[in-house]
Amino acid sequence: MSATPAPTTVIALVEHWADRLEAAGLTQADGFGQGTLTAFDEAAWLVLWRLGLPLDELDEEENTPVAPADAVKVAILLEARISTRKPAAYLTREAWLQGVPFYVDERVIIPRSLIAELLVDESIDPWLREPSAAPGRPQQASAPSGGSAAHEVASVGAQPFRVLDLCTGNGSLAVLAAMAYPDVAVDAADVSTDALAVARINVDVHDLQRRITLIESDGLAACPGPYDLILCNPPYVNAATMATLPAEFRAEPVLALAGGEDGMDFIRSLFLNAAAHMSENAVLVLEIGNERENFERAFPELEPLWFETSAGPDQVLLLTREQLG
Repeated sequence: MSATPAPTTVIALVEHWADRLEAAGLTQADGFGQGTLTAFDEAAWLVLWRLGLPLDELDEEENTPVAPADAVKVAILLEARISTRKPAAYLTREAWLQGVPFYVDERVIIPRSLIAELLVDESIDPWLREPSAAPGRPQQASAPSGGSAAHEVASVGAQPFRVLDLCTGNGSLAVLAAMAYPDVAVDAADVSTDALAVARINVDVHDLQRRITLIESDGLAACPGPYDLILCNPPYVNAATMATLPAEFRAEPVLALAGGEDGMDFIRSLFLNAAAHMSENAVLVLEIGNERENFERAFPELEPLWFETSAGPDQVLLLTREQLG
């Protein structure tokens, strides 16, 4: 085990282990990307977590002394991260998405969906305003631009507004949708019973049992609908990319990642059945990662709206029921 300074401070430990992570060859392209992008951020996350300190308060805690015994605990955790190449979230059993904590383990992929950004910044909301939908709902905006009242779209109308989180995994998008739209009913579906068991933990932790229904479903097969909004972060990684994934990503369930030769297998099936599960003015928000070229090759007739996200303008798209019908 590598020696660590003793006595030491929080920032000294973070810098020490950031250097160790880099020396071990971990990079953004081969080692990070499941919550952090740099060795420093990964070290900060694990050091603060192991010491029981707030994960977003490194500046406030950087000069806090660390006892030798605690430095040893940090060393054990970081050595495990390096030697096993196991994702940090699997070591801590915790991942954060848009400031919300979620339980994770090896039964699910680590939550990092860009759809979470769109739920929080209200980018989707203007597309949920149709004059012919439930009475009292605002009219649709000409383009997604958000707004202070946007998260109220689901709080009025004769019929309950219904959201489906398809391929829910650990349930994080379902939880964030329920938080973003306080009056909606949310279904969260996955083919994996293991994933649904993890989602149950998160639904219970966030006290959303009355608003989120978990459904075991192969695609849309067991989802009742009709839905006003379908969120889907499906398996979309193409076969060539699957073969070259870093160890951290290979530790995640293949079922949740592999999308076939061109990454579009699940999406083809989804498009065949989606319209039948959508209300008249519903929209589908779909994440496809770096597969836009394959998407456009597979579905040349579609002209989706592409959302701007922190990863760029070609990773998350929106399609209406009319386009899918």
